[in-house]
Amino acid sequence: MDLWSGLLLITSIHLLAAASPGPDFILVSQQTLSHGKKSGLLCSIGIALGLSIHIIYSALGLATIIANSSTALWVIKILGGSYLLYLGICGLRAKPQNQLSEGKVSIEQSSTLKTVGIGFLCNALNPKAPIYFVALFTVVLSPDIPITHLVIYGIWMMIIQLMWFSTVVFLLSRPKINLKFQKMGHWLDRIMGGAMCIIGLKVITSKLS
Repeated sequence: MDLWSGLLLITSIHLLAAASPGPDFILVSQQTLSHGKKSGLLCSIGIALGLSIHIIYSALGLATIIANSSTALWVIKILGGSYLLYLGICGLRAKPQNQLSEGKVSIEQSSTLKTVGIGFLCNALNPKAPIYFVALFTVVLSPDIPITHLVIYGIWMMIIQLMWFSTVVFLLSRPKINLKFQKMGHWLDRIMGGAMCIIGLKVITSKLS
């Protein structure tokens, strides 16, 4: 498969995968609606960077090993599910704006790396990613594919991921939409937190096929 055919195939498949509802979508929505456009974009950057982990091990051929190892999948599933539960519990414990301490401003100013990290871990610890990338890369890759094509594919997938979630952020951060949610920000955090807990429990208790 030539470079352009591979890019076209990756674009069509990965765009659908990125747009499907899941932990990444819930996290970006929660960060945007509760903390604003900047937090949503930082979280989106983290998610795109987290994708690089899956791309690297897939390009090295490790995705097939992981996808066929029950032990490896079990460890990833426990780690990923536990992290989603952690995010969910943090959301459930959210407090109204007027109950936050005066030190909130200084915390927000130093939270850029933390926000990116939250998005990064949410994507990197996705236990279903190895199976998805095995399926995707099996179609696109071949034994004699140039390393430059692998790099281009990987970067393009990260760009697709970032573009999609940035679009979500800009839609949710529109003044008319965001203002309505800002007034009930802590309730939104709790609702999203509950959804994240449900997904986390589902990840831990479900079987990966």
